[in-house]
Amino acid sequence: MRLILLLVTLSLCWLSPVKAHTLEEFAKFPQFLDIKISPKGTYLAGTSRNDTGNIILTVINIATNEVISIKQFTGRESIGSFNWANDERLLLTLVREIGSLESPQGTGEIYAVNADGSRPMMLVGPRSSRRELSIFSVINYLPDEDDFVLVASSSLTAARGSYILVHRLNINNGRTRQVARAPLRSNPGEGVQMITDGRGVARMAVGVDQNNDNESILMYRANERADWRELRRYPYTSGGFIPLGFLSDNTHVVGLSDTQTDTRAISILNPDDGTETILAYHPRVDVSPIISIRNGFSDEVIGASYDFMDIEAVFFDDVRNKEFSAIIQGLINALPGRAVSITSTTRDNSKLVVRVESANATPDFYLFDSNSRQLAHLLNSMPWIDQSKLPQAQAIVYKSRDGLDIHAILTLPPGKEAKDLPLIMLPHGGPHGPRDMLSFNPRSPAVVDAKVFASHGYAVLQPNFRGSGGFGRSFEQAGHRNWGTTMIDDMTDGVLHLVEQGIVNKGRVCAYGASYGGYAALMSAVREPDLYQCTVGFVGLYDLNTMFEVGDIPQRQSGINYLELVLGRDKAQLDAQSPQMHLDKLKAPVFLIHGAEDRRTPLSHATGLRAELDKRNHPYEWLVKEREGHGFYNPENEVERWQRMLAFFERYIGTSAAN
Repeated sequence: MRLILLLVTLSLCWLSPVKAHTLEEFAKFPQFLDIKISPKGTYLAGTSRNDTGNIILTVINIATNEVISIKQFTGRESIGSFNWANDERLLLTLVREIGSLESPQGTGEIYAVNADGSRPMMLVGPRSSRRELSIFSVINYLPDEDDFVLVASSSLTAARGSYILVHRLNINNGRTRQVARAPLRSNPGEGVQMITDGRGVARMAVGVDQNNDNESILMYRANERADWRELRRYPYTSGGFIPLGFLSDNTHVVGLSDTQTDTRAISILNPDDGTETILAYHPRVDVSPIISIRNGFSDEVIGASYDFMDIEAVFFDDVRNKEFSAIIQGLINALPGRAVSITSTTRDNSKLVVRVESANATPDFYLFDSNSRQLAHLLNSMPWIDQSKLPQAQAIVYKSRDGLDIHAILTLPPGKEAKDLPLIMLPHGGPHGPRDMLSFNPRSPAVVDAKVFASHGYAVLQPNFRGSGGFGRSFEQAGHRNWGTTMIDDMTDGVLHLVEQGIVNKGRVCAYGASYGGYAALMSAVREPDLYQCTVGFVGLYDLNTMFEVGDIPQRQSGINYLELVLGRDKAQLDAQSPQMHLDKLKAPVFLIHGAEDRRTPLSHATGLRAELDKRNHPYEWLVKEREGHGFYNPENEVERWQRMLAFFERYIGTSAAN
């Protein structure tokens, strides 16, 4: 209890006594991102953001309730991930954060520090004492060894990519010893995944064919002395097996697979004979495995979870680790309708750190004592948000005009009847692979956008149009080369469904999105000029032809292959699906928002569209921020973006527009 009070006190020290649900609060960085307990239960370590956005690591001694160290880096360099290598020493990865819609760029270095802040050391990478021009990642923490972990490395200088090397790394002095080499080369921007068994032997490798970027290869060896052999080859469009790890028998491999099902199932692969057994699948949505932990190792698959109309889980009866299964089932029953995950456990599983989240509550962390069966709340990641007043989101399903079931997330304004509301249609980015889910991820701009707009009286629809991930291979591939046609129709059909239900006023609809979503917002207004009263594009793209010319996607061959697959090179087709080519059909006023340092969709996408709008005297607003990338990172810029957008929406579909 004293530890919990200390954590709460730390939280309150970082809070400002401001009214709930202000834009500043929504923009404020989550104060806790992850919490992990040390193997013997001596310490808790947690990552949080300071006022400048840098991620810092705080370590608390559980016995004394004292903060014993705080570690942070400077500039745009931050902590990417952390884990306990033993009960006294932590390993950190470093990243550089550029934009809110971009994944942080890892430096490829591994940094070690003791729990009390002593003996800090860059173990490997370009800034280590040996100045290795390689990038490293931990692939096995070797729970039975206190001084070593297994790492994989690849060269930064190899012209054709490099073979992935596996080393034993001494976490105290940074010395390495090579123990294996992958049979596959890495391509620039495309690494090779190494899978080790419970003994720490690298026995499986997954990579991309050097001669065909649209095929992945699965390599395997029976033991550390055996030769590597090609086990499977998967064309990009034909499904595949994604290995997650060896089971406790060190023979079978658990993974996600769509080789026998359209959606991704949990599958067990026997590499010796190539047989694959489906453990669990859902016919409409991908599932994820729930895996037990024993002595610090992944033990067995005990169930499956999925996110469709609700966050749900099923458990298997015939499992060995019944005690761990009972713990997880008990946690889920105690916290219904929320996604429950274990961030860490002590080596003996006596204590577990539990993360809980849902669409309608900011993430919580708990400490579970498996001996006393007590669940204690540690803290909330955004305690300044009044959970009782947070706009509520729900999953819905509607029919597209050609008969497909389309899943979507609908967020409604609190305190208002779900009738005759103004609507913001908010498609996600990607577009292939991502999907909108029933979770409140503070790192996801679209999730926070939906809460902000709903807090100001708007219904928000986030459609999982065809092409989205998570609903099966055929559903995702149905979006290929249809970015501006049937994918847009799916979004419009969602709006019309809400109109038919009486939830939305047809005369008060705007479209907004980021990245591909920005493209889709403008293309929707082009295709349905009488439906959308305004449209907002945030770091969007507006001429599909330029996708092969600018940005970071065409800088690597795999990116070009991806564009050729999902867009094609037919100029007439690309022109037909580029909103910039059809502005004469556009009636809605436009608001363009961009980051000047955007590498994914450079500013030229927005300036090119602005020039065409100027030629037509079409009304538009403009907001560009220096030192921002693919999405805004600075909270002050986020607040300004929302203020400008809310004023824009108010002008065209808000209260004043309705009067």
